[in-house]
Amino acid sequence: MKNNLHDPLGLEPPDSQTSTASGPWGSIALGGLGFLVVGLVAFSVITDDGTGGRPIAQALIEPLAPAPASVPAQQAASVRPATQAPANAQALPAPIEVPSMMALDVRTGGPAQTSQVSRSTTPAGALVIQVPQPPVHLQLTPAPDQRLVEKGKHGPLPKMAADGSRPSDIYARPVVSSPSLRVNAPRIAIVVGSMGLNAVGTRSAIAQLPGEVTLGFAPYGGELATLAQAARENGHEILLQVPMEPYEKADIPGPYTLMAGAEAGANLDGLHWFMSRITGYVGIANFLGAKFAAREADLAPVMRELTKRGLLYLDDSTAAQSRAMQVAGAAGVGFGKVDVVLDLTPTPEAVQAALGRLEAIARSKGSAIGFAQGLPLAIDPIARFAQGLEKRGLMLVPYSALARSGVAAANLSP
Repeated sequence: MKNNLHDPLGLEPPDSQTSTASGPWGSIALGGLGFLVVGLVAFSVITDDGTGGRPIAQALIEPLAPAPASVPAQQAASVRPATQAPANAQALPAPIEVPSMMALDVRTGGPAQTSQVSRSTTPAGALVIQVPQPPVHLQLTPAPDQRLVEKGKHGPLPKMAADGSRPSDIYARPVVSSPSLRVNAPRIAIVVGSMGLNAVGTRSAIAQLPGEVTLGFAPYGGELATLAQAARENGHEILLQVPMEPYEKADIPGPYTLMAGAEAGANLDGLHWFMSRITGYVGIANFLGAKFAAREADLAPVMRELTKRGLLYLDDSTAAQSRAMQVAGAAGVGFGKVDVVLDLTPTPEAVQAALGRLEAIARSKGSAIGFAQGLPLAIDPIARFAQGLEKRGLMLVPYSALARSGVAAANLSP
């Protein structure tokens, strides 16, 4: 007697009485299946249709040659029908992001057969979709550039290269002009200082402010080199703020401050200590210094050192009796003086009013320089003001663009 629990599976042939493949009906079924397969193969060969008659759709996408590189302008995406779509046109599929520009045929939902998309070459019934190129992030020249560095007592110092290249040129942010602006559009430079003293606030300003805004770094921060590098990696040109003696002794900011009446060698040693704190800056700005900046004898050695090292100077206008413009001019230093201190009164409303004055000066003179002391409450108003300048016909530029061109100095009165 068979025992299905012990017999190996499949070794015993099934009983003839239960086999579905035996007998006349099994033979008929197998024969019919074979006839059907042969018939399908014959149909495929005769009709040359490898799909077996299944419905298919073919689509061809022809990527166009990328548009030539141009100045990164902010363009809004626009959709423009070349002609009226036929009444029986099928709905287009969901939009697809593409790297440049393509023509879509509204009758098929596929690309139009054209190698260039223009009003004259786009076939009838096509829909032209202009896809804007993403904004180009400006990458500044990495710092330090070894051609522009020499070893100093306190660390690396900036210098002019053997071929005459200057840090103020190599480390500067390039000026990018929008085609929507006229050639002689008024220009505004904004410098936000006191960066590096508070790491959290500095990182917030770096991220929030447009790259055209120049950042000034005070020399006493704990993460100074890291933050300065982060600013440049985000496209911000930077200045080094150099502490100078104010009238109030209690306000002296820290060690190595340049002191009025001190020996020139001592002040130059202090200047070199400050210069060695970071790299990649285009020039220096005074940090306080009402007393020091009022003395030409103290300023002259500093300005000669800047000329020797290929650096710029910014007067932040906090020293009413400053002689910096006259001394810088005599030394041949690229110079600029702040027109409006934006956060002199520390309220958002006062900052907004100061920005309005800055714009008015730029329209009147052709250019203007604004300076903020780095108060957190001023960052957002400055960012929003900067973002709307182009629509109002003004151009935001880095500080070096005005100092190097001489525009800022030409607009100043003695």
